[in-house]
Amino acid sequence: MTEIIRPVLPEDAAGIARVHVDTWRTAYKGIVPDETLANLSYEQRTQQWATNLSKPERKAFTHVAQEEHGHIVGFVMGGPGRGEIEPAYASELYAIYILKEYQRHGLGRRLTVALVEDLVRVGIYSMMVWVLIENPACYFYEALGGRPIRTGQIEIGGQVLEKLAYGWRDIRVLR
Repeated sequence: MTEIIRPVLPEDAAGIARVHVDTWRTAYKGIVPDETLANLSYEQRTQQWATNLSKPERKAFTHVAQEEHGHIVGFVMGGPGRGEIEPAYASELYAIYILKEYQRHGLGRRLTVALVEDLVRVGIYSMMVWVLIENPACYFYEALGGRPIRTGQIEIGGQVLEKLAYGWRDIRVLR
């Protein structure tokens, strides 16, 4: 598989939405309530992404992974911390999602490195990410050298779930 990683474009909203919905349905099956997953909508997610990507004041960095035919198969988004951040970590990896058939081939690492390059370019050198404890992707963050730093809870679909924050005090090691 030879995917290219590139900065997001406003016209990528529908492709990102497809990856977002499909990945939630595979990654969170048995973790997030079934009804919540069934109610995810490509149209609604596309609108959310289109709105988000059109904001000129947007401070987030987003990259997509595109396969040889031009279809988006993954994305990463991150930027300055959003509220629930530990003081030692200046930025947050907000989201990274990759279609199941494209996982476990190094694409997640490549997307993360693209985000790290953006953060370092603007003088940010530490990062954290929140992940559901039951998410099988926890191993991914550990393989990248993320260290557990904090636990918490989040409500999704009326169900309270446990979450875990991983952190990197110096993201330059990921380059």
